[in-house]
Order: sequence, then C-alpha cells, then structure tokens
Amino acid sequence: MFSSNVQPPATAIGDFQAFRAFQHCRDSQNGFDTLELLRLAILFAITALAEIVGCYLPWLVLKQGKSLLLLLPAAISLGIFAWLLTLHPTAAGRTYAAYGGMYIAVALLWLRFVDGISLTRWDLSGAAVALLGMTIIALQPATN
Repeated sequence: MFSSNVQPPATAIGDFQAFRAFQHCRDSQNGFDTLELLRLAILFAITALAEIVGCYLPWLVLKQGKSLLLLLPAAISLGIFAWLLTLHPTAAGRTYAAYGGMYIAVALLWLRFVDGISLTRWDLSGAAVALLGMTIIALQPATN
C-alpha cells in the first residue's frame, strides 16, 4: 500500500523535505510505524503546549493586569517551543500543516481545562477533523 522505495523528483526540494519528514513514519511491512506516528503526535502536542503557554502568559499580563513576572516563564516557554521545533523531522510545509491539526486540539483542551469553558460538539467535531487531517498528511503515500 505505502511504498518506501519511491523517491520524489530531485527538482522539488521543498516537497523532498516534506516527504522526508514523514518517511520515517512508514514501515515497509505494515505501511506505517504506529509507534513512530505516536511519537510524532506527542512531539506535536508538547510543542503546541509550549507555544500556547508562551503566548497565554503575556496575554494575562496585557489583558488582565497580571504581574510582569509572568513574562519570564513566557519567554522560557517560547524558548522551549523554538527548541522543540528543531526536533521536528523538518520545517517543511507539510510538517507545519500536520502540526496545525494537533495545535487546534491542544488549544481546545486549553480552553476546557485552563479557561474552564465547556467544549461544544462543534469544538469536538472540529478537533476530530483537524486530527484526522494531521493523520492523513502524516501517512500519505509516497509519490513522485
């Protein structure tokens, strides 16, 4: 079903990088490596959390008049976010598109558990679609 022997054309450098980003999720025996896909999803989730914390804390300072001291952990969180991005397989567009699906799901979890706002069926459906999109992008068959 998935071919690990197919290589992209050499002229499509951006597509080649995106191809390599998810090539490691494939396994010639089973089509994809579930454990590697899980590792990638966890990395996406931790990266999203670091990004959200790094942006939420300054929001508290600016919008709710919280202590300026919150800017220090915000800066640390954004530094961790930037470092985590270096652990992603590549910075190609497909990787960021897949990461976007996880970001949506993590942001909705933040809305529920930090902001205390109940999620609607529309929120849950949207997160499911976003995560499905992430999975489709990550597991797409290799093409020329």
